Amino acid sequence: MNKVDWIGFIGVFQILLAYILNVTGKLDKRSLTFILLNFIGASMACLASILMNYLPFIILEGVWAIVSLIALIKNKKWREKQI
Repeated sequence: MNKVDWIGFIGVFQILLAYILNVTGKLDKRSLTFILLNFIGASMACLASILMNYLPFIILEGVWAIVSLIALIKNKKWREKQI
């Protein structure tokens, strides 16, 4: 496996880990850990797709990363209100 494969593999692993932990009830979808796993994982998978020049997954992972970033911002604002 080359560097691009490893970047994509680690990114997809993080997304799947977040999903599995959520489905099994070990991680809430609003938790910072869940959001970060999705954001970092999708960003890495998007980067790998860019490096491979594979447009369908650039779009998929790019949108996933943007949605996760929005969730991260909302989570930060919610945490600030709680303090």
